[in-house]
Amino acid sequence: MQEADLPLSYSVYLVIGLGGALGAIARYVLSTWIYQKYFYTFPWGTFVVNMLGCFALGIVYVLGVENLVTSPNTRLFISVGFLGAFTTFSTLSLETLNLIKSGEIIVAVLNGLGSMLVGLIAVWLGMSLTQLLIK
Repeated sequence: MQEADLPLSYSVYLVIGLGGALGAIARYVLSTWIYQKYFYTFPWGTFVVNMLGCFALGIVYVLGVENLVTSPNTRLFISVGFLGAFTTFSTLSLETLNLIKSGEIIVAVLNGLGSMLVGLIAVWLGMSLTQLLIK
């Protein structure tokens, strides 16, 4: 059963909302810590959060969708709720646009393309490692 097949109920909204609240808090804590510890022109906080989210989504996909190890509500909690709020594509887009506006074109391109490329690799790594571990 895919998430789209689940009936919408208050429990589904609660599961997604709780995951989203925790994911947003985790994103704020981790990205703030990275920015305080490693302040550079490049937006490392958002980049790291997005790559960790991509890696984790690869794991959740293999466990939850390909192998049905987790329940539909658990998948919704983690993938739609927690990781949906944890990853920050809208923040990535805003930071990249602000870099362009401030004349940091090379850094903006590195941020946008780097996030996309490394994100794809992170999802693939998460899926591949999980598939190896559960065999």
